[in-house]
Amino acid sequence: VKACDKLFQKNDKKDIDGIIYCTQSPDYIMPSNSFLLHNYFNLENRVFAYDFNHACTGFIYCLAMANAFVKAGMGKSILLINADTYSKYINCKDRSTRVLFGDGAAATIVKESNEKKGIIDIELGSFGSGYNKFWIPAGGLRLPKSDSTSVEVKNDKGNIRTQNDIVMDGFGVWSFINSVAPKQIDRLLSKNNFKKTDVDQFIFHQASLMTLQSIMRLMKINKEQVFINIHNIGNTVSASIPIAIKDAIDKDKIDIGSTVILSGFGVGLSYGAILMEF
Repeated sequence: VKACDKLFQKNDKKDIDGIIYCTQSPDYIMPSNSFLLHNYFNLENRVFAYDFNHACTGFIYCLAMANAFVKAGMGKSILLINADTYSKYINCKDRSTRVLFGDGAAATIVKESNEKKGIIDIELGSFGSGYNKFWIPAGGLRLPKSDSTSVEVKNDKGNIRTQNDIVMDGFGVWSFINSVAPKQIDRLLSKNNFKKTDVDQFIFHQASLMTLQSIMRLMKINKEQVFINIHNIGNTVSASIPIAIKDAIDKDKIDIGSTVILSGFGVGLSYGAILMEF
């Protein structure tokens, strides 16, 4: 709501044709948060609203869907919400997750435009066999929360958590990201006849500083081309890329006409990248 309030200071909410809300920490099991937002801002009944459960690649998927809706003529102005409060899923005794994540939200409006290229190309990928590399075992209908799922257990690294908390195989996720993200970006650039040196700014999901440095090393990207703000806010899940975009704008790292690569990766396991003219 606070993010939307800021957005609506410069954009008329009456122009909104639809809401796409990405979160893994909804207010209720049902209805979806998008309907709560629709009600709060008293949007018109013609405005469609839906949520989807996605994490670190969530903003990439949001843009892909908004792009499709606009091109299909189903709306000219789509409101994207990326918001998560992972702190509610983290055991305070689990150092492997506690040091990484921050709660955050971002609101974005995607509009039809004939003035610039906008989104040039998109590539999405999934690795479902790695679903348990980053997950919360209990709390769903397959394994509801109970006294037994709430028992704290210490792993071999000294981290303490329950089955109700986030369980992350940090090395496994890091290896996955290194194996798919650089190749995906190279494919995206190659099929659109772009070189890495043509990109003004790479904005990656702010997973961890180690992850970002590893990708930069593997792709041999100049550090001046990569925007990093994880030092200030941590990993804010699906909100990390749009927050980084806003911070990059404020620091004059990207401007109208800049060539930008957006790249997300994480829970699912999932990965996706977008080439765009900002």
